[in-house]
Amino acid sequence: MCVPSFVHERINIHHTMNKLKYNLEFVEFALAFLVNQVYNPVQISASGKRTDKETSEMRKFTKYLALALAVMLCLGALAGCTGGKGPVEPTQPADNGGNDPVVSTVKTVEAGKLHMSTNAAFPPYEMLADDGSFEGIDVEVAAAIAKKLGLELVVDDMGFDAALTAVQTGKSDIAMAGITVTDERKEVMDFSDSYATGIQVVIVKEGSPIETVDDLANAQMIGCQKATTGYIYCSDTPENGGYGEDHVTAYETGALAVMALVNGQIDAVVIDNEPAKSYVAANEGLKILDTEFAVEDYAIAVGKGNSELLDAVNKAMAELKADGTFQSIVDNYIKAE
Repeated sequence: MCVPSFVHERINIHHTMNKLKYNLEFVEFALAFLVNQVYNPVQISASGKRTDKETSEMRKFTKYLALALAVMLCLGALAGCTGGKGPVEPTQPADNGGNDPVVSTVKTVEAGKLHMSTNAAFPPYEMLADDGSFEGIDVEVAAAIAKKLGLELVVDDMGFDAALTAVQTGKSDIAMAGITVTDERKEVMDFSDSYATGIQVVIVKEGSPIETVDDLANAQMIGCQKATTGYIYCSDTPENGGYGEDHVTAYETGALAVMALVNGQIDAVVIDNEPAKSYVAANEGLKILDTEFAVEDYAIAVGKGNSELLDAVNKAMAELKADGTFQSIVDNYIKAE
């Protein structure tokens, strides 16, 4: 039956009938001209002019031919509609046993790619490998999410604050850099469900008079990575639990802050626990205080209002956790103690 194919293909029937009408009028005109050429030489009166009867008969003949042709066109159309293939059904995604991407298409900064802004100086979450490539928990998790979305991951390395700005301004699709969810950040960007717990700790030199978090109040200078929550907490006013901007130095990376500590330029570094472990292991004479400075949640940042991408990321992350992929990635970088 022809009608279902019109429905499935959403053809505007009224528009189609109008086109058919115009086509028939053109055919009628063309046939009239053709018949006139054939009829005129042999069907004229002795006076050299057509009689009214001759003209009337020619017109009738023309209309009959046009009607016959119209019937043939309609039959041809009907035959085309029922000609073997049947109704055109909407395309359905292939079933590959549940391994399809979470979504087939998601609007991204660059078609076919998922741009992740990060600061690749935050081990073990993001860092440079010996061959110059990017590695770390966030990098591998982002790659796994991109794969589920049918996209290719592109890592854009920059300063931490620049990484946050990039996702706010649409320069990147997501930001992952051990990013803590705060009320201030939620005003300018959206966050995925939390995927890790971050613990802020204090690094000092062995033998330092700073033995607890409370002793930080006596520090002459504290080092933090620029724009991180460690810097935000420490640079806040004493009334709000901080130490004041005059007692805090912001560094572009945590590694630079640790180097300043090694060189005696500052008294302590406040930074996330996991990178702190890496820095202490690589620099003899440093230690991490036993007391925690702050406990936070890490999440993936996306542009404000980009609910389509946010939902897709959350769904992909949930699947990675459910099938054990996420924990496997974490275990590869953080060994159980």
